[in-house]
Amino acid sequence: MFDYDAERLRGVILEITRANIHPEAWVWFLDKLNVTDISAINSTFALIPRKTGRKLVTINNAESEILSQIKKGFSLQDWTTDRITRVCFLMHRDSSERDKYFKIIESLFLAAEMSELEALYSALPVLAYSEIWKMRCAEGIRSNIAVVLEAIMYHNPYPAQYLDDKAWNQLVLKAFFTEKNVNIIFGLDERANAELALVLSDYAHERWAAGRRVNPLLWRSTAKFIDCRILNDLKKVLSEGDLKEKQAVALTIYNSNSTGARKLLTNYEELVTSIEKKNLTWDTI
Repeated sequence: MFDYDAERLRGVILEITRANIHPEAWVWFLDKLNVTDISAINSTFALIPRKTGRKLVTINNAESEILSQIKKGFSLQDWTTDRITRVCFLMHRDSSERDKYFKIIESLFLAAEMSELEALYSALPVLAYSEIWKMRCAEGIRSNIAVVLEAIMYHNPYPAQYLDDKAWNQLVLKAFFTEKNVNIIFGLDERANAELALVLSDYAHERWAAGRRVNPLLWRSTAKFIDCRILNDLKKVLSEGDLKEKQAVALTIYNSNSTGARKLLTNYEELVTSIEKKNLTWDTI
């Protein structure tokens, strides 16, 4: 039913929620936490921001570490009080009957406005029956709502763990297309694949043909799949790109197993030294 210690994580999230909302809101929330009627669930979910406000959640390093230990990649970074309270509420839905549980959560998705969708997609890693939400996640990737895309992409382990390559590749391409921070997409390196490398190369060629800049981070997902075409792309960037682009290509090649590509770094010893000294990383680009 769950791929993590659900009882422990519920307890941690409940305590963080309590610590971040006003005592009056906490009393109200406790009263509503275990409602079972669908209409009451829907109305409670909708009312939460009015009770909790939308302040940024405060969480210490120890709590962050505990969350990561229980559910790898799960993070509350940049979450607001209404978002965590909604996710906490979802985590307390009765999941003993799969079909009933799915109907309850799906009804929330179907009726959700923007901030509700943000919480629902943020909750994907902690919902029961993880496999049944793959199509819902893939549908969210097709959204043009920024907060929805960021809820799916940023610090969310669900896509990397459950999406197939086609949906994953769509997520990564959409992140570049919508200018998202790809460095905080969980599993970016682990889920890189040959098809994605070619898709990103095609995207780079389209940008170049239109006289537009290519995000240097695009090359990160090509490192393990450097063929003749991508090798030529990397050569082009090294010869024509700005410093950031050259740094990104140097990191890509350094992290690759391509002998041919590594020869390109012969004239870029300073970049290699910076990489070896950890002064040049994906986070610094």
